[in-house]
Amino acid sequence: MPITRLLDEGFAVTAWYMNPNIHPLSEYLRRRDAAGECAERLGIPILYDDASWNITAWLRAVAGRDAAPQRCAYCCSSRIEAAFAAARGLGFAFVSSSLLYSRYQPHDVIRQTGERLSSADGAGPGFVYRDFREDWQEGIDRSKAMELYRQPYCGCIYSEAERYEKKLKRLISA
Repeated sequence: MPITRLLDEGFAVTAWYMNPNIHPLSEYLRRRDAAGECAERLGIPILYDDASWNITAWLRAVAGRDAAPQRCAYCCSSRIEAAFAAARGLGFAFVSSSLLYSRYQPHDVIRQTGERLSSADGAGPGFVYRDFREDWQEGIDRSKAMELYRQPYCGCIYSEAERYEKKLKRLISA
């Protein structure tokens, strides 16, 4: 898991939950609760940026690039940018992201955005890049052992439709 790797490396980790694109709101809240439970079990503080959840604003921002991979690149880069802004405001020295854990996210975009923002003015915060994808199965196993909610789709309305549309097509063709 990204958090335990960073803790093992000596970082003082504070989780920051910010997901402006999660649809529907009930899914956002379910994921928020799971993040809080995970942070509590791992003994780390967590900060919530609930004010950033605004599905209407997110849909407007992604308009015109609503097909993957452009949509996903925008979503991930904007979230890394928000994490850097929050870290600067809170006085944190480093930023990393659990987005680097997913096999489904645009890993290169996340890395490049973090590196660009880290070196933009040299004033920090630094970007802690790790390829957490190698811990994929361990993370699944640990989350199941902790009985944490596991998300069935990326989070946005588009990924929700893509996830469940396949099931509908199978039902139609049966």
